[in-house]
Amino acid sequence: MKSFAELYRTLDETTKTTVKVGAMRSYFQKCSSSDGAWGVFFLSGRRLNRLLPTKLLREWAAEQAQIPDWMFEECYGAVGDLAETMALLLHAPGEQAEFSLTDWVENRIRPLASMSSEEQRFALHEAWNQLSVHERFVFNKLVTGSFRVGVSQGLVIRALAEASQLPQATIAHRLMGKWEPTARFFIQLMSDDDGETNHSQPYPFALAHPFQEEPETLGDPDQWLLEWKWDGIRGQIIRRNGESFLWSRGEELILERFPELNPAISTLPDGTVLDGEVLGWKDGKPLPFAELQRRIGRKTVGKKLLADVPARFIAFDLLEAGGVDLRELPLAHRRERLVSLISADDPESSILLSSLVEGDSWEALRLQRSSSRNFHVEGIMMKRKDSPYPLGRVTGLWWKWKVNPFTCDAVLMYAQRGHGRRASLYTDYTFGVWDNGQLIPFAKAYSGLTDAEIREVDRFIRKNTVEKFGPVRSVKPELVFELAFENIQLSTRHKSGIAVRFPRMSRWRQDKKADQADTLDGIRSLMAGEPTVT
Repeated sequence: MKSFAELYRTLDETTKTTVKVGAMRSYFQKCSSSDGAWGVFFLSGRRLNRLLPTKLLREWAAEQAQIPDWMFEECYGAVGDLAETMALLLHAPGEQAEFSLTDWVENRIRPLASMSSEEQRFALHEAWNQLSVHERFVFNKLVTGSFRVGVSQGLVIRALAEASQLPQATIAHRLMGKWEPTARFFIQLMSDDDGETNHSQPYPFALAHPFQEEPETLGDPDQWLLEWKWDGIRGQIIRRNGESFLWSRGEELILERFPELNPAISTLPDGTVLDGEVLGWKDGKPLPFAELQRRIGRKTVGKKLLADVPARFIAFDLLEAGGVDLRELPLAHRRERLVSLISADDPESSILLSSLVEGDSWEALRLQRSSSRNFHVEGIMMKRKDSPYPLGRVTGLWWKWKVNPFTCDAVLMYAQRGHGRRASLYTDYTFGVWDNGQLIPFAKAYSGLTDAEIREVDRFIRKNTVEKFGPVRSVKPELVFELAFENIQLSTRHKSGIAVRFPRMSRWRQDKKADQADTLDGIRSLMAGEPTVT
């Protein structure tokens, strides 16, 4: 536990990539196989299931710190991080225990879930007394399920590759899908022998960079394969060993949520892996993402929802055929083989071939891109025809040329403090627009401002608070911001009657007064026959 806590401290205190990778590489080279497995588990963003209510954690921490609950809550409000608040408030530790990360997780942390409330209280008090302040902090992070540190999965893969002297692509592939953090897993992960293979395992997803230049900078459009950028759930279909799997980009198995795809998947040749997008699809065209959202999170789907929002898989790449990995072959070759596999003549199939966007000039393609929203797509994907299937996000190979977002001017109405390093600042905002002379809240946003702007807005909020509702402050309606968002739908769940997707602040309109902000009718006019979201 001590070495893992030191690793966390190093990662948390530096912004240098080389230092982070070096610290992780050193940890993976020196740790036991079981500690390495748990280290990879937590550093790659995986978490334990919820172990106990945070309300009890706060009560027991206040009890051990010998302070009243209200004082603990005040401290928590100032620090903004429960794990850190508990670590700082507790008394100096007693005799420190020398246990490995595996011992702490498997014998101290995971058993909490099956203990009685009194047993949990005793176990936590005992653990807090045996750990240093920094070890307590990491322990609390693991217990609360809030363990996060400033490293991407890509950096973890790089560190593991350097520690094992294996290609990053090999490590990335082995980390995909479902796996258990065991010593055996870590040994196989770091071994130069392929060993046992998991036939359900997907490949790491290739990603695209946003394209913000003029397309003419890319040269001849004939060098690029152009497709619509679908607005759905990115996924991989796998047909191996007579079994079918559908993985989301979030590495979840989701085939049971889209049972209508199963018959078509089962007819694919064994040893086939397709990359594509799950969409709501009806009457020969995609449905808005808001419709597909009605099916996300449901493991079983009723007949009515299946009829209202039928799903299709739009295939745009072939990663494996006949059990052979095709990712290093040029995209043009993979596309040819995909076309021969997926029939474009069967519109009733639940696996469809992604159509290409045709145009003999960038100007012609600009015109097609401008009509994206008419087809419920987000723009155009541009992929070099000679590109392999890249690992992660590689500059220059794949671009997403999205349409410009919707925008509106809205007034800041409510604010509350952020989390973590933003816990002392008001950074989470609710915005409103005018409707019959009144401001109606319609969107929340917390990203888009510079640090200097956040501090300035924070000062305004503190000086111009009208009312307080728990952690939320109502402020004088004076600040106007331009909000950008990707989509808009009617909604019966929101007071404004509309819902927007991915709202963020694109700029602070210091040139505008509150009465110059947009109206609700004006925002509704942006919609083009979108369905109601319930």
